[in-house]
Amino acid sequence: MPLHSASIFKRLRIVKIRKLCFLFVSALGLHYLCTMNYLEVFGTLVGLVYLWLEYRASIYLWLACIVMPAVYLVVYYQAGLYADFGINVYYLLASVYGWIAWSRGRKKKNIQQAEEETPITRMPRKVYFPLTAVFILCWVVIAWILITWTDSSVPWTDSFTTALSIIAMWMLARKYVEQWGAWMIVDWVCCGLYIYKGLYFTSALYGLYAVVAFFGWRKWLNLMTEQACDQTNKE
Repeated sequence: MPLHSASIFKRLRIVKIRKLCFLFVSALGLHYLCTMNYLEVFGTLVGLVYLWLEYRASIYLWLACIVMPAVYLVVYYQAGLYADFGINVYYLLASVYGWIAWSRGRKKKNIQQAEEETPITRMPRKVYFPLTAVFILCWVVIAWILITWTDSSVPWTDSFTTALSIIAMWMLARKYVEQWGAWMIVDWVCCGLYIYKGLYFTSALYGLYAVVAFFGWRKWLNLMTEQACDQTNKE
């Protein structure tokens, strides 16, 4: 009988511990839901749409690229990422430029002929040096602005991703395949930065960006080869 009672008490203790664990996890989940930044979640969803469209080299990626910066202007300002806040203004303007640049590549010789978009190409070697110089200049200037005029706790990292994003966005607008390499660097650095800042949804999004960027680079290489073959057959 005493042994049976001890067994019952042991089971009751295990049940109580499980209930306490359940209540603790539930409380954490409820707290997270109450404090969750729903605007960040929405921006993440738009970012996923943008990622899929960029992977397919669709011109409609620019539409998502107009909505996403508008959302993240608020998110980054609240998180104190002022350089990222500022670059989203640039993203809005660059998205309009990208839409125009890609649209100009479309040609219609007659009603029956399908539209042809701006082809994917490799970046000319002569562009590398001036583009690197622009990147370094932007990095230093943005870092100086953050250190001098803001309370940013990560001025050099924030300015690095911002400066490289400016370059990558221009490369995307020109439809250079090397833009994927620049974005991969930005994405991995941002992934760590946003974990540090507590933007977990955005961090997960950029981690996904980094992985998909690799496959996007391969996809664009294949598309570039197909476009070259099509052009050769037409000639």
